[in-house]
Amino acid sequence: MPETIDSITASVIQGALENIAVEMGHKLMRMSYSSIIRESEDFGAALVDAEGRGLAESAQSTPLQSGPIPGYVRGILKTLAARGDGVRPGDVIMHNDAYAGASHGPDVGFAVPVFHDGNLVAFAATTAHHLDIGALSPGSCGIVDAIDAFAEGLQFKAIKVYDRGARNDAVWQLLRDNIRVSDLVVGDMEAQIAAARIGAERLAALIVRHGYRRFRAACGAVMDYAERLMRQAITALPDGEYRAETRIDGFADSPDPTKRHLPIVATVKVKGDEIKVDLTGTAPQVPDRPINMPFEGTVDVAVWLTIRSVLLDTAVRGHIPVNDGLLRPIKITAPPGTLANPVFPAPTIARFCTGNAVADTVMKALAQAVPGQVSAGIGNLKVIAFSGMREIGHWVHMEIFEGSYGGRNGTDGMDAVDTLYANTRNNPIEDIETHLPLRVSRYELREKACGAGEWRGGLGSVREFEYLVDGGASVEADGHEFAPWAFSGGAQGRPAELHFLRRDGSAQPLPSKVPHMHVEAGDRFVCIGPAGGGYGDPLRRNPALVRDDVADGVVSAAAAQEEYGVVLLASGEVDAARTERLRREMEAARGC
Repeated sequence: MPETIDSITASVIQGALENIAVEMGHKLMRMSYSSIIRESEDFGAALVDAEGRGLAESAQSTPLQSGPIPGYVRGILKTLAARGDGVRPGDVIMHNDAYAGASHGPDVGFAVPVFHDGNLVAFAATTAHHLDIGALSPGSCGIVDAIDAFAEGLQFKAIKVYDRGARNDAVWQLLRDNIRVSDLVVGDMEAQIAAARIGAERLAALIVRHGYRRFRAACGAVMDYAERLMRQAITALPDGEYRAETRIDGFADSPDPTKRHLPIVATVKVKGDEIKVDLTGTAPQVPDRPINMPFEGTVDVAVWLTIRSVLLDTAVRGHIPVNDGLLRPIKITAPPGTLANPVFPAPTIARFCTGNAVADTVMKALAQAVPGQVSAGIGNLKVIAFSGMREIGHWVHMEIFEGSYGGRNGTDGMDAVDTLYANTRNNPIEDIETHLPLRVSRYELREKACGAGEWRGGLGSVREFEYLVDGGASVEADGHEFAPWAFSGGAQGRPAELHFLRRDGSAQPLPSKVPHMHVEAGDRFVCIGPAGGGYGDPLRRNPALVRDDVADGVVSAAAAQEEYGVVLLASGEVDAARTERLRREMEAARGC
């Protein structure tokens, strides 16, 4: 008979699982060499059962890293089974197959199995974005001209880097021979393995402490609890179909219309306590450019994260256990051969911003069902891979440039933050300038550029990077062509911009995707972040908030009057009588 378990014991075991995952994440951060993990926290850590069901994930890491880990494990098990191999004590398995659960090639996972009484019972796994993976140009982002999966770098399909405890030296030598900044990358990989082993040890001890039957019962109970929470939240929605469409830049400078201004379509179907998300209508895959998204590892995480964040907001609900139970009421479909479900060997390495657009589109669809629980359109992100050569070899740095959130019911959009499924942190200027031949000469909020609304959109940042030596760069981004969407009478946000300033004083605007280009000492990139969309009628915004925005440089005095109908005195205070009169006139003009 299956063992019954009380809710307190189940909660204690769930809390222990979450603490193990968090400990794995902290140890990985502390042991890593590169700033992308150590500072940006672009990593994941999670515990997964033997069937590939998520048990707990590291709360401080990005959802785009921890969320796919169950898919990594399922991909590993499937690949090993097809090979006639199995999982044994002492194994450490490396995996980055974008067509078998991985998010994309640079996000390499390491899984350590957990055995109890000779039986495989779970995995502790870590993922992390690596600075180079042996692709056609330096860095592991901005590889926007890869023609297929083989041009994107090394592929690891359930490779045992430790086989029954024995280190596979040939694999490690292969890594060092094919990766530009091998000391950093191999060091980060070894940190991943150490963190995963710590998680496996802690998990094995937890199972011994409680007994395997009680442990399994607790995991099942907490999954069922998470499922009930999600089903209850879905039941509160009105049944129906909610469709939304957004567009991505794609390759806006391409003469080929199949590569630019591509639609992302999401239809959210609510019936009872289940949701189906259908991505039919999304553009066909681009067979020779890497903006296609792995269906398992990117698309599913974008959808799950958005639904979970909207329906089970922790600010309202409190702590929500993140495990397989949350996902059971949600079904996702996308036609094969589309951006959202590509067919191998379509390249996927630059799927980052495309996937964020999927999340934003699902948010736009949900806005029709729960208008008070969503934000207006988000400003998408940008990643630049800075690189060059020194006497000691290659240097590579990956910088994630923040986006911004749209306004939401009761609050303005968040300024200069990573959005939706990407919640990495910015790199401190001191860290960049200490380790790299780069100077950050400007870092500030973008002024007087936000979507007007009762609750205005968030501001992007302005960052300027100068090369101190000759080098190169490549750019992966989106959101230069289309402004973030507005909601409920608000105004659209502002697109992002990117400018390349040469040391001779000439300037060149750049599109959102730039293949590897040569850069000389003294050249600069000026990155202007997007501004989120506005939420609600700007004429309903509290005039005092408009006054404060003008004082802070967020809104100009002219925009205060033209967009918000707020008139300010020379002192900077609100002219209440003229503001009331102007707003009446603006509302009357709308009715004409």
